[in-house]
Amino acid sequence: MAGPRGGGPGRTGMPIQKPKNMKGTILRIWSYISADKPKLAIAMACVVINSIVNLACSYMLRPIVNSIADFDGNWGHLISLMACLAILYVIAIALPYLQMRIMLTISQRALQHIRQDLFDKVQKLPLRFYDTNNHGDVMSRFTNDIDNIGEMLNSTLSNLINGFFTIVGTIFLMFYTNWILALVTLLLTPLLTWAGLTVAKLSRKHYKAQQESLGALNGYIEEIITGQKVVKVFCHEDKAMEDFVVKNRDLRKKQIKAQFFGGIMGPVMGNLSQVNYSLTAMIGGILCVLRGFDVGGLTVFVSYSRNFSRPINELSMQMTTVFSALAGAERAFAVMDTEPEPEDKDGALDPVIDGSITLENVTFGYEPDKTILKNISFYAKKGQKIALVGSTGAGKTTITNLVNRFYDIDEGRILIDGIDIKDIKMETLRRNIAFVLQDTHLFTGTVRENIRYGRPDATDAEVEQAAKMASAHSFIVRLEKGYDTMIEGDGANLSQGQRQLLNIARAAISKAPILVLDEATSSVDTRTEKQIEKGMDRLMAERTTIVIAHRLSTVRNANAIMVLEHGEIIERGDHDDLLAQKGRYYNLYTGLSQLD
Repeated sequence: MAGPRGGGPGRTGMPIQKPKNMKGTILRIWSYISADKPKLAIAMACVVINSIVNLACSYMLRPIVNSIADFDGNWGHLISLMACLAILYVIAIALPYLQMRIMLTISQRALQHIRQDLFDKVQKLPLRFYDTNNHGDVMSRFTNDIDNIGEMLNSTLSNLINGFFTIVGTIFLMFYTNWILALVTLLLTPLLTWAGLTVAKLSRKHYKAQQESLGALNGYIEEIITGQKVVKVFCHEDKAMEDFVVKNRDLRKKQIKAQFFGGIMGPVMGNLSQVNYSLTAMIGGILCVLRGFDVGGLTVFVSYSRNFSRPINELSMQMTTVFSALAGAERAFAVMDTEPEPEDKDGALDPVIDGSITLENVTFGYEPDKTILKNISFYAKKGQKIALVGSTGAGKTTITNLVNRFYDIDEGRILIDGIDIKDIKMETLRRNIAFVLQDTHLFTGTVRENIRYGRPDATDAEVEQAAKMASAHSFIVRLEKGYDTMIEGDGANLSQGQRQLLNIARAAISKAPILVLDEATSSVDTRTEKQIEKGMDRLMAERTTIVIAHRLSTVRNANAIMVLEHGEIIERGDHDDLLAQKGRYYNLYTGLSQLD
């Protein structure tokens, strides 16, 4: 997970995220780049040599300026010095190019492996992980967090090393050039540091307020746009605009303060550096007159003095990137370290499944202290249709999640063909259970590819046969490109009923002997429901089916109906039996009470 926020504002104005376990995270990132140790060594050598060359370029000005100041007509000496300086500059240009090319290769390969490991892991995580983690937050691990790691590996690492050697080399050359001026410069450094930290502290506070206000405004915009139909129905346009004005004005005030304090960092540090430069130049001039300090040495030193704070500021700025990258890496690694779905036990079976299902005294809770299902027992023989009805939260969908081991039960047993599902290979179990859910999900691709998702090796003829079984063929052939029509935005170019028919076709092509229908018609109109029911009736033929439905008219022909309340089966029987009992099912069916 992300670490606590602290430090100065990052490049985007967001407060720095600090990692919780910096050492462990660094070592783990190192494991991804250590395969390229020779290339990394060459890149770091380029960084160090480049730092030294840049310092040498600055120092070369000393003999050149002195030669000009005391010119004795020896052009050869002056030209040789300038030629040497030109060669150093060429090297200083070439080395960063080489280093960048190498680091890009190393970093992108590392990111590729991190991204691959992360994606591979999310395929193995249990459904519990997705039920308890925001999908947008999981997606941010692949985008923002890994991008931050990439930025650190691409340039920040080399910049940190370059900045360190530049600072050390600059201090050495300043003392070598003139120790008095070096002490003057170093004595002013605490003032520069204090000023920078003070401005950063103020800036961080206002940036935080800005981000909070920005988040509130964006959330309000999303809420109003998403609920635009409701806004118009209740004539709340004016009220929405008034509220927006208040939030927009609040953001403006906070942005002004945040941008002001963020913007004055440069001028404050620049002016303090200018004071340092002026003071150094003045004292250096006095030393030239009274102590025989050479003009070339003064020229070089004031250049060092002016630029001394630059690598310090750059290092502090780079640390924001480092902390954000390490915090992002921790978030990505936290997903990789999440406990995956349990592996198949040794000797797990791979049986040919006919489809009978038995639940024996099943007890389950998503949390240890909160039981959802209590001693649930029922059975379905091959080809039978079992219906689960009851109020929202009664545990109906939970039962279907347990049958294919999205979750493991706390007590009892679930048997398929008399075999405990824990003794069956997970892939075998799920390959033999097809789901048709209320919320359809279609993937980017053609209609044919989406149906074939249920069985990748299915032929085109089998795809069309499955579509006909699901009553989807007639609308598919009327599409612009028929089965080759591209699905857009999770089926945005199809109606809700058409999406559900494709969902049924996908289940049909799987040939799974067990079928689960979870509120498959609750979000469509009655006419579309009848069309979907025709497809489902064909789909359910000779399959063991578990049906969850709020509309009780869809479960009348079930072999057995289980009425659940508060995680317990309170009534069971077929439609006529339950009506005769005149209990909860009778009241629900005759409209004396409601499913809520």
